Amino acid sequence: MFDQVVFAGGGNRCWWQAGFWDIVQPELQIRPRVITGISAGAATACMLYTRDADWVMRYYEDALRHNKRNAYWGNLLRGESVFPHYRIYRQALLDIYGERFGKLKDAPEIRIGVSHVPRWLGARSAVAAGLIAYNIEKHIRKTLHPTLGRTLGFRPEFVTAQACANVEELADLILQSSCTPPFTPVLRRNGRPVLDGGMVDNVPVGALDAAPGRVLVMVTRLYPRPQMFVVPHGPQGEQQRIYLQPSARVPISSWDYTSPQLMPHAYNLGRVDGERFLERLPEVLEAAAHV
Repeated sequence: MFDQVVFAGGGNRCWWQAGFWDIVQPELQIRPRVITGISAGAATACMLYTRDADWVMRYYEDALRHNKRNAYWGNLLRGESVFPHYRIYRQALLDIYGERFGKLKDAPEIRIGVSHVPRWLGARSAVAAGLIAYNIEKHIRKTLHPTLGRTLGFRPEFVTAQACANVEELADLILQSSCTPPFTPVLRRNGRPVLDGGMVDNVPVGALDAAPGRVLVMVTRLYPRPQMFVVPHGPQGEQQRIYLQPSARVPISSWDYTSPQLMPHAYNLGRVDGERFLERLPEVLEAAAHV
């Protein structure tokens, strides 16, 4: 049904993707050859091939039980990190994938995107420029595939999960793909500073193969478009990209590490949307055939 799949970034909102996948994948027997992902979308893709979503939600419920704030400003006086996210997220990735890391060798090729900062900007200037461009695209232009990051000189790199020799390398790669100061420090890959892959494109269709066939694209934000729509790609439109967005705003903030009880709500919204997707899929495919 779908030869390739895209998991857009979105932090905690990516629980919606997990719920959607858990309904749609078994029903349609989706076995993609390639998955592309950014940030938590990439983390979710890896999770779906290593762990049960219920196990991971229970893990986060326990891991975040005593984290009452998203910022600890008193830490400034002690020279410690104000934001707990990097420490918690890295440990979670190690714990979630750790003993199941070997399962990824049998998973589809999972391509994880990072954004290299422009060479003409220093790391701090690049962070400021990238975050400004990112928020302009997100809140003002509301573009599905942004262009400002590339215009500024940010360049994408995609590394497969299977290229990671161990779980520590995979955790570092996903954190690099998720690098969003001040929630994380500025991270480096091969000595060069990188930022969240979404600085170039949060919906990484650019990493797809050009092969004909159907592509499932799962975004996590609400765009001024229909919930489901088809975008033909290629000289003859031989690749059909079927986009799906949530039916409502996903009920959890992307970097909220104080509300693990909201993760099941995001997951369940994905399940509901998965059921609706299966009901509407015949008409969508019929419409796609005439695009």
